[in-house]
Amino acid sequence: MATGLEGVQDALLAIAQGQTKLISAVESISQRVSSLENDKTRDTSSKTNGEAPSPITTPLVSGYVQTPPLLQADAGTMSPSSPPVDITKSNFSNRVVLTTYPKQIGINPLPMEWGAADPVKRGPVAVIRSGSTIRRRNAIGAHGGSYSVYYALALAAKELDPDHKPDFTNTEPAVNIGPFPQWGDPKKIVAMDPWGHQVPWIFKDLMDKEGVDLRPTIAITKAHMKLPELEESVKAGRLVPDGKICLNSSGELAVTKFAVEPVWYLPGVAERFGIDEGTLRRSLFEHTGGMYPELITRSDIKVFLPPIGGLTVYCFGDPANMSDPSKKLALRIHDECNGSDVFCSDICTCRPYLIFGIEEAVKEAQKGGSGVVIYFRKEGRALGEVTKYRMSNLQTMLTFSCVEEFLIVYNARKRGADLASDYFKRTENIAGVKDMRFQALMPDILHWLGITKIDRMLSMSNMKHDAIVGQGIPIIERVELPESWIPADSRVEIDAKINAGMFLSYLLPPPVFPGNEGKMTDEDPCL
Repeated sequence: MATGLEGVQDALLAIAQGQTKLISAVESISQRVSSLENDKTRDTSSKTNGEAPSPITTPLVSGYVQTPPLLQADAGTMSPSSPPVDITKSNFSNRVVLTTYPKQIGINPLPMEWGAADPVKRGPVAVIRSGSTIRRRNAIGAHGGSYSVYYALALAAKELDPDHKPDFTNTEPAVNIGPFPQWGDPKKIVAMDPWGHQVPWIFKDLMDKEGVDLRPTIAITKAHMKLPELEESVKAGRLVPDGKICLNSSGELAVTKFAVEPVWYLPGVAERFGIDEGTLRRSLFEHTGGMYPELITRSDIKVFLPPIGGLTVYCFGDPANMSDPSKKLALRIHDECNGSDVFCSDICTCRPYLIFGIEEAVKEAQKGGSGVVIYFRKEGRALGEVTKYRMSNLQTMLTFSCVEEFLIVYNARKRGADLASDYFKRTENIAGVKDMRFQALMPDILHWLGITKIDRMLSMSNMKHDAIVGQGIPIIERVELPESWIPADSRVEIDAKINAGMFLSYLLPPPVFPGNEGKMTDEDPCL
């Protein structure tokens, strides 16, 4: 009986392998036909010598939709006819793959064991939909985070060859980091690929032999940082040039930079938020306009590359000191505030706290420890600038908010009364939620860096503190922004935080507002 079953299994395996080869052959022929059609279209276009091009057909799942020919201006009007537009056929084949399913013929995802300590056993993250990789994909989404749309535009505009594969020669990380025990713990790192900086080298054989297109999600380099405030820091004697970290009298700094794209392990992300994986998948699918149907159809795929911004780590001093528990570590976790960080708006303390964090990080590194600043792309509490500026209209007099925190909120502030009780309401009235940064995923980068304790946390944010401590990383001291660093126009913001009980050095009880009895108020990203 067993022999009979084995025979059936062998027959089914042979059929599956044959189907896979057939699908590959059909895809290859389809791409060749599409290429020939494009060549023919270009030849025809060059022969028309200015004549209007013939109708273009666009492939869809159910067939073709014809685009009407260019319309000329109505007779008797003074409008000149539009010049002919040179439109060429797309490079896409006629076959559109909207989604895939587990155990579908020809689908053979690369093994993925998230949390495995051995990177080969863990497996690479394969997400690209190219012909050589689409059947081996074990991740949903696209590389590049929020920039993936520009990648699609470059392909559509034929500025980028769809068959292009990066040349990773001389792109190795500028410094070595890890591996650390946290890399092999599926509960410690769920929002990034701990092996993302080593992909082209760890999986080189797989890429070369099977043609699978794999890309790194982390890059590491060395650079110099130069900010006008740092020159003032040197003049004031707060920073002392040493030729190694603070390089000269202009306050130029030597820094190691780590750029990280988000890679989510969906079961782990769901657990962090206390929800089931199915609810997370459904919400991601529904509220990204259905962009990623495989969130629904591919329950076997557990990795998702979301279309959001990533983070950058700025390390001062020897990067090895970050993971050395015998060395002191100063850390600033900073969430993006474009208006203050880049354009120096003085209505909030974001840039001052950022500069203060850099200064303190440098000082700790110069004393033989480590200084780290981590910059997250979470503009306006992750609600974005449009929402942020609209809020500004609602409440102009309410001056203890980040100027770019919610631009809609800013407008609200400028047109209403400057009342402390209204500040925290403005965000929720417009956005429906006070904060969408959700610091639950933030500590992953600390685990990846090998950080096991923080001696000086350059932030007074309870959300950040609780997320870090909740992940088992103790914080010895929390350092608030000195009074002398606070811009005059952002003074009310700090006072509001003090009254809300968010600064540990003050014991004032949180204010009681109607509807806010006994509740802690919202936090500002400047903290």
